[in-house]
Amino acid sequence: MESCCYCGYFGSTNSRFMPKSSNRFLRYGLLFCCAVGLLLVRALETRLFYDPLHDYFKSDYLTASLPEFDTVRLTVGMALRFVVNSGSSLLMIRLLFPKQKITWLLLLYVALFLLLIASFVLVLRFWPENRFAIFYVRRFLIQPLFLLLFVPALYYQQSVRLKKS
Repeated sequence: MESCCYCGYFGSTNSRFMPKSSNRFLRYGLLFCCAVGLLLVRALETRLFYDPLHDYFKSDYLTASLPEFDTVRLTVGMALRFVVNSGSSLLMIRLLFPKQKITWLLLLYVALFLLLIASFVLVLRFWPENRFAIFYVRRFLIQPLFLLLFVPALYYQQSVRLKKS
């Protein structure tokens, strides 16, 4: 992706559409918007997404029975939240590391999403008594954990490359 015609940033820092100082301002502004977006998703999660398991896991879920829920609505809600978190996370990673190719990261996100959403549905359908599996698969789907994993890894990779050159 060489450059994006409407904002000019996403290809390189030497974009022909905007001066370098504007790119930096746009970059930090978009980073801020993504971070605020992730915080808003977390703050408004009960209003934005159907998730009867939210209150269930906040209570004494080890002794309580699983609440009634619509599996399709729950799966769609988890998928939507994963897409929002992943989109913000990928954009933040792209803005933090503009010179690195992150196509492999996008493919990893898609593969991980398919694996996790399938396992979530399977666990809900066939092993509803396995609360820990439901809890952890759900946690991976609704939290931007991979942002926390990939930013330090890419930063380390970038610093190693800079030391070599």
